[in-house]
Amino acid sequence: MSIRAHFTPLTQTPAPEQDRHVLATVTYGDTAGLTRVLSGHPDLTVPMTATGGDAFREVWTVAGRPRWVLREDNAYAHDGRHLFVAGLLPQQDIYTPPVRALYEKAFALVNHLDYGHIFRMWNFVGDILGTNTEGMEIYQDFVQGRAQAFHTYMGDSTAQLPAATGIGTQGRGIAFLLLATRRGVPRHIENSRQTSAYHYPDQYGPKPPSFARATLLDDTLYVSGTASILGHETVHQGDVRRQTQETLDNIAHLISRDNLTAQGIEAGHDLKDLRLIKAYVRHENDIPAVRAVCEETLGLGVEVKYLNVAVCRDDLLVEIEGIVPGQEWDL
Repeated sequence: MSIRAHFTPLTQTPAPEQDRHVLATVTYGDTAGLTRVLSGHPDLTVPMTATGGDAFREVWTVAGRPRWVLREDNAYAHDGRHLFVAGLLPQQDIYTPPVRALYEKAFALVNHLDYGHIFRMWNFVGDILGTNTEGMEIYQDFVQGRAQAFHTYMGDSTAQLPAATGIGTQGRGIAFLLLATRRGVPRHIENSRQTSAYHYPDQYGPKPPSFARATLLDDTLYVSGTASILGHETVHQGDVRRQTQETLDNIAHLISRDNLTAQGIEAGHDLKDLRLIKAYVRHENDIPAVRAVCEETLGLGVEVKYLNVAVCRDDLLVEIEGIVPGQEWDL
């Protein structure tokens, strides 16, 4: 059975579904931390409190009974089929070497525990558009360290790069989490409207971002953080409504039958199929406009969590991600 997730308020104790167990949780609150809760599972807390709404928790559940381990700078949980790894790095003067070391440790753990396929990652980068002590943008500094760690893990190949989100926070330092599988074989997907991120030109930094636009696993489609980018260029600069609509158009094409069939996948979806949606909005005052476009396009009944954090380019105002659940999710 597949791994699943759902959102809950912070006031609600994470609880498994029938015949399932909590693997791990991610708390979108106002602090940064990596702890083991009373029930035993790891919880990664990132400072991304939703503005205009309640903070929330993302609960990941699995069919098998998990084993939980908390270490000094990372935690993991696994059930024999799926693996959750989270890590935390405090604020640094220069990020490339410590990011490389932290991610290499996580990838080594994936190999050691024999979960051969990473299928989704989240990277939470504090002060993402700030600069390090050498004047390099912190996001580019982070991307360089992550790229070096991926090179150690898989060499020059891009075929195994998973769906991912790289997004700002309201704090400092870096947190990440990854999901890996032992039994399934992920299919990593690109978007014909956009240049593959790992082929971006060097105007965006010394190393290109290391992720796929989406990943398909067990008939569940994990959509990466997506923005108002055509080819490799930002479009609709300064217009948050048009950026939001372009972002949703990019996701609609990404998950469409035309795009998936062109990559050998016999499936096709519409935006109405999207769930567990997060919209990352740079300016607090833009949240109502982003919400309005999402409601117009997705429908009033679709739950979207809105978070007030910076995106990875200074001309991007919004980024959106989500999941197209498989049949087993029963949402």
